[in-house]
Amino acid sequence: MSHPKTAVSTTDAPAPAHTFSQGVRKGPLLQVSGQGPVDPATGEYLHPGDVKAQTLRTLRNVEAVLRAGGASLEDVVMLRVYLTTRDDFAAMNEAYGEFVGRNCPSGVLPARTTVMTGLPREEMLVEIDALAVLD
Repeated sequence: MSHPKTAVSTTDAPAPAHTFSQGVRKGPLLQVSGQGPVDPATGEYLHPGDVKAQTLRTLRNVEAVLRAGGASLEDVVMLRVYLTTRDDFAAMNEAYGEFVGRNCPSGVLPARTTVMTGLPREEMLVEIDALAVLD
């Protein structure tokens, strides 16, 4: 039996700036598009130069799309983190570890890949996407 593909959206996360969905669900899979350190209410990029604060804001945005799709961080099997510089890894990793550890009560943390790359906006130091599997 084929599962329909549905867009997931919420006003609790930033509206997509381009031609993509905040998230897409097909069957038990939920893919959250890359999120950045944006205030969902104003569209403003927050915490310039502070990767730790940007990481926390970005993870809250990921979490909002997960909730809109019926999931939580506990359902996430993979998080992909994109950083603009290797120099920010330690601070990002500290904020990431605190947030994800607090929001995964089973103690089973999602798999993760971290990539150093250019990002769409100069003020973005971090972008994160997620793949969740729901029962």
